[in-house]
Amino acid sequence: MEWAFPLFLLLACAVLLVAEVFVPSAGILTVLAIACGVGGISLFFQHSIVAGWIGIGIAVVLIPAVLVIAYKVFPKTPFGKAMLLAPPEDTQGDGVPDADELSSFLGRVGRVQAVLHPVGLCDFSGRRVECVAECGYVERGKSVEVIAVQGVQLTVRETEG
Repeated sequence: MEWAFPLFLLLACAVLLVAEVFVPSAGILTVLAIACGVGGISLFFQHSIVAGWIGIGIAVVLIPAVLVIAYKVFPKTPFGKAMLLAPPEDTQGDGVPDADELSSFLGRVGRVQAVLHPVGLCDFSGRRVECVAECGYVERGKSVEVIAVQGVQLTVRETEG
């Protein structure tokens, strides 16, 4: 029996399944992949029952292996790099610093940049940070002091000056 054609059909089944992810075909590639898989296994069974079960075993190993290899290798190809988005850069924003850095703000005095009712922005020596007012409402331009740091939240109290 010629083993090349049934093996080719099983390989085509795996390739069509990979292509289905990237080519909008409304399911046509999936139907073709299923047809190739069924055709390949039926050709194995036409030879003998043992060959048919061997064909099923080959399909169970070959199709997932091709899928895994394709999805591991694809992002590293030039075409894959062009198709996939780059991961976002992890940059530190201006509004909410890391919790470790926030602990150094305890006791510092700054000015309200955006009205605190109760949340707004305060400026501490050129560093703008989101803050929560201890009591309700603080107008823009008022002086505030950091009285508590809880996680990434600064609590401020209006001061004289």
